[in-house]
Amino acid sequence: MFSAILIGFIGGLLNILLFTLLKKLEKGTLYGLVLTGIGFLYVGFVWTDLQALIINSAQAIVFVFIAYYGIKKSTYILAAGYFLHGTWDITYQLFQNPGLIPPHYEWFCMTIDFVIGIYILLFIKQFSPKQARTETRENFIQPNKPLP
Repeated sequence: MFSAILIGFIGGLLNILLFTLLKKLEKGTLYGLVLTGIGFLYVGFVWTDLQALIINSAQAIVFVFIAYYGIKKSTYILAAGYFLHGTWDITYQLFQNPGLIPPHYEWFCMTIDFVIGIYILLFIKQFSPKQARTETRENFIQPNKPLP
């Protein structure tokens, strides 16, 4: 279990580092796409059990909507989505067959989700598309300066 948490922590940090290096891409969109993808991982694990497949497909669709509204409406929704998914990870074994997912996967995935969720909350200003557009516009348009 400890190794799963450690690998999840390192994986979360590597994810953050990678997205930080991709400066030209909008962070909110990247993290929204990741949230959408991790919701569907469970679908791949449980495809042999119809009931689990239906439940996990429904949760994956819920996370698509959370990611969408997190991108379009509020970065706080996106952060909440990561915390909700981490909670889904850790509580999964309480109501579904834990034998369908890899051993300690819940600890690994919960750790990644919480690391990214905390990062989003701590650096939320980096995720504002309006601020990014304003800064870009101010860099190119200088008020009160005559055009050539």
